[in-house]
Amino acid sequence: MQRHTASPILVTGAAGFIGFHVCQALLDQGQAVVGVDNLNAYYDVNLKLARLDELRPNPGFRFERVDLSDRPATEQLFTHHRPQRVIHLAAQAGVRYSIENPHAYVDSNLVGFMNVLEGCRHQGVEHLVYASSSSVYGANRTLPFATNQNVDQPISLYAATKKANELMAHTYSHLYGIPTTGLRFFTVYGPWGRPDMALFKFTQAIAEGKPIQLYNYGQMERDFTYIDDIVDGVVRVLAQPPAAAILNDTDNDAFAPAPHRLFNIGNHRPVALLHFVETLEAALGIAAQKQLLPMQPGDVPATYADIADLTAAVGFQPGTPIEVGIPKFVAWYRQYHNIKSGGSVGLQKPPPHK
Repeated sequence: MQRHTASPILVTGAAGFIGFHVCQALLDQGQAVVGVDNLNAYYDVNLKLARLDELRPNPGFRFERVDLSDRPATEQLFTHHRPQRVIHLAAQAGVRYSIENPHAYVDSNLVGFMNVLEGCRHQGVEHLVYASSSSVYGANRTLPFATNQNVDQPISLYAATKKANELMAHTYSHLYGIPTTGLRFFTVYGPWGRPDMALFKFTQAIAEGKPIQLYNYGQMERDFTYIDDIVDGVVRVLAQPPAAAILNDTDNDAFAPAPHRLFNIGNHRPVALLHFVETLEAALGIAAQKQLLPMQPGDVPATYADIADLTAAVGFQPGTPIEVGIPKFVAWYRQYHNIKSGGSVGLQKPPPHK
């Protein structure tokens, strides 16, 4: 494919799960990509480095190790590369970890996002697509979750930072006319996934013959969304920025909206956690030992995405059921950890990255 050489697409969180896959998809389209990550130790850095090893052979990819909470470094990043499109996926993730280490979320999700917004403002970025989260819906019990529902009562600091991101992006869209789109991700899974997510943790525990912990006594539902479907949605959204707003309409007093949109991006098919585990057991060929535990602080019993707006706007149509997605993850997991299918599935960690 012909490469777009005018300016690269900046993807933050490029060594992360979703960021890695987004970079791959853009590179496959022939786009030039600058991937940014601080390679923090929230989970195994070797996994992040292994993802980058998959990207680096592509001549259209360049990696920059930058902590976005470092204001001068972020300013230099934008000034040097002058991106016109930005996909901001870097963030401190995890609901439960936000209770243990709240300052990490302020530094990454608030200060870091502020620095990205400033970079977009000064470079006149044509479109900023950024990651929000289904966690913003908090204890909302009206299903499916829709973007017009009130999300002013978050139940975790992680969710609060994501809601703050939405407000900050809207403000910059209003003040400076920067087209911004926020995507509320629902539980994403697939190859190269994060070790702190349920599928990876369950697979590892079952492989090692250890019990898995099911909160709310297993009575949970999640809108599990396969990574390929997520990436397709992100790339579609990037190509269609919201229309520019008229910010200074002095002829009348009508309110002129900012060029800012919010979409849910999920599978629109909530799955019972126990069925999810059964599908994983079938893919592994091993029965799980289950520990049924009460609900954890900051968690919610069910998530379910209303994606009608995203489908109408960009034609988003997720099509991967867990019966297809989970076996693909298991196949990757076996390969990554050098585990032979069938028989004993003792975990062997990959060698440290050199």
